[in-house]
Amino acid sequence: MPQNECLRVENLVVRYNDDLILDDISFSVDRGEIFIIMGGSGSGKTTLLRHMIGLETPASGHVYIRNTDIFNTDEQTFMNLLKKIGVLFQGSALIGSMTVGENVALPIIEHHQMDSRLIPVIVRMKLSMVGLACFEQHLPSEISGGMKKRAGLARAMALNPDILFLDEPSAGLDPSTAAGIDEMILHINQTTGTTIVIVTHDLDSIFTVSKRAILLDMKTKKIIAQGDPRILKNSHDNPEVRNFFMRKSVSSVLK
Repeated sequence: MPQNECLRVENLVVRYNDDLILDDISFSVDRGEIFIIMGGSGSGKTTLLRHMIGLETPASGHVYIRNTDIFNTDEQTFMNLLKKIGVLFQGSALIGSMTVGENVALPIIEHHQMDSRLIPVIVRMKLSMVGLACFEQHLPSEISGGMKKRAGLARAMALNPDILFLDEPSAGLDPSTAAGIDEMILHINQTTGTTIVIVTHDLDSIFTVSKRAILLDMKTKKIIAQGDPRILKNSHDNPEVRNFFMRKSVSSVLK
């Protein structure tokens, strides 16, 4: 793996029984960048993410994190790798019976042997990073959808991961709240240098936070475009790529 790479996917093939979901997917992610996996509904974006973090095993192919093939390593090495990644799932996946602070503290308690007096300090620091400094004692049911996303992100950052994986971080949010999430992602990347991989179909987010992306196609099950989203939008010769980027404009006209 080249020195600047922190993650690489090679020739990944995903099948569910006889159904082909992803075919021969290959790309790499550089250290410190914000990388977008984009595509329409049903194109396999979240499926790809789940394989990248080892939740599912592919039919064939490889995923390398920090030079380790996560599907061909021993359990202890794999568990150590998991400590170096953080994941924000689409629904935030907060535990409803626990406070926001307790949710953020959970991975620290599970994976680190440290003085228990330090944990509240770390929790407050992570919540402050996502603009939730005053919400530590709130239950998930007592905060808004945008706040739940922020709390989920704080929990994903609890162990100071090398890579953050974010699944549709702006999904279901109003434009103003979604823009705030984008600004927060940029701030985290710029201040910590954390590599961030985002699954999204939101065009505003794609153009705001990333200079490099891949586009998955539901028909071919392959990557049909990769590069700077702004360049892909304006110059790609594949009509499916142009259609993906024209969705917002068509929607605005219809309104």
